[in-house]
Amino acid sequence: MNDDAAEMIDVVYDLKGGSLPGEYVAVLWQELVRALPWLDAEELAGMLPLRGSQSDTAMLLPQRAKLVLRLPQRLQQQAQQLSGQTLDVGGHALQVGAARQRLLQAYPTLHAHLVASAEGEEEFLAAVSARLSELDIPCKWICGKRVELRGGEGTIPGYSLVVHDLKPEGSLRLQQMGLGGERRYGCGLFVPYKEIAGLD
Repeated sequence: MNDDAAEMIDVVYDLKGGSLPGEYVAVLWQELVRALPWLDAEELAGMLPLRGSQSDTAMLLPQRAKLVLRLPQRLQQQAQQLSGQTLDVGGHALQVGAARQRLLQAYPTLHAHLVASAEGEEEFLAAVSARLSELDIPCKWICGKRVELRGGEGTIPGYSLVVHDLKPEGSLRLQQMGLGGERRYGCGLFVPYKEIAGLD
């Protein structure tokens, strides 16, 4: 693991905005790169999916909406430059407020809404198993349904994934490293998930 991966953090921004386009991810990332030009060159940088009420045409944001960037800790100060800016996300204004650092914490169960993969489920699970072994992360996992995300160049296919029975060091490593590509769109980034009990 490189030094950056070992020191990843989440930078959490307050947000103000009523709604966003339903397929907001690529446009929002473009606006983030406009505001923080260095962001596009950071291989480990990623944006966690926003939480809101999603439909095909729009996402309604809650009053306490948050934008979360997962970044190497060395970029924390530069990331503060985003606070106070207004982003134009497909014609929807999104005001970025104060930012705070959130350290990654070890959770026994983690979830990624989409791990990018164009392969069938069997091949995908074999690749997940190989990568987790390579990262020395003993655990169990549950593959969810195949999902698609519209990115800047087209559609990104993949699977949702729940990883459980993680030891603390493995949990942190998985959050730091992620799985697969397209981190900028939130793919392969893991967040805490409700604990799963009684699974073999």
